[in-house]
Amino acid sequence: MNTKITDIFFDLDHTLWDFDKNSEMAFDRIFKSKYQEIITEDFIKEYIPINQECWRLYQNDKITHQELRYNRLKFSFDALNYAISEENILEIANDYIEFLTDNNYLFDGAIEVLEYLKPKYKLHIITNGFAQVQEKKINNASLGGYFSTITNSELAGVKKPNSIIFDYALNLANTSKENSIMIGDDFEADVNGALNAGLDAIFFNEKKLDISGNYKQINHLLELKKYL
Repeated sequence: MNTKITDIFFDLDHTLWDFDKNSEMAFDRIFKSKYQEIITEDFIKEYIPINQECWRLYQNDKITHQELRYNRLKFSFDALNYAISEENILEIANDYIEFLTDNNYLFDGAIEVLEYLKPKYKLHIITNGFAQVQEKKINNASLGGYFSTITNSELAGVKKPNSIIFDYALNLANTSKENSIMIGDDFEADVNGALNAGLDAIFFNEKKLDISGNYKQINHLLELKKYL
C-alpha cells in the first residue's frame, strides 16, 4: 500500500460503469421498438470504435457536444449502409440518452473494490461525461455514497487530459497532487492526463492493450489491492 496516497480519483465510464454493456441495452430497446430491421449486435460492432473516436475528438475540442451525439450515430448507420433521416438520428440520440441510465451494469469487482478502498482513502470521480447524464448513472447505480467529490468537465470548463480539470478536482477535494492517484481506462485522457498534471496514475487495461513504458496497470478492478 502506498502510504502517501490519501485520495483516489476514478474515471466513471469504461472504468466503474460498464458503458458498452449499458449502451448496447439502450440501443436494443430503441431498435426493437422502432427499427426492427436493425440487428443491435451489428450496429454495436460499428458504433463502439466510432464512438471512441468521436469522444477522442470531443476531448481534444475538435467537435462539440452536439456533434458528438449526432456524428457517432450518423457514422455508425453509414457504416451499416442504413439510410436514415437526420430527424430520426436526432430522435434516437435523445432516446439513447434517456434510456442509457436505466441500465446500470458495473464492471466486475467495482463495488467490492470501492468497499475495500473507502475506509482507507477519500474517493472521487473525474469524468468527461455530460453532467446530468453522469449524475443519473452514479445515483441509479448506487455509487454516490462512495465518493466525496465528483468533478465534471462541464463544471471544470475543460476535459481530460487538460491538466486544469485535475487541478480543479484536487482543489474541490482539498488535497494535493503528491497524495493523489487517478484510475481510468483511457490511456491518453486518464493516465497521461493525470501524470502530466503531476498525479500518479493506474491504467485500467481491461481490454489488455499492449502499451510500452513502465506504467502501473491492472486488467481487473480487484487488482487495485496490489497497489492500494
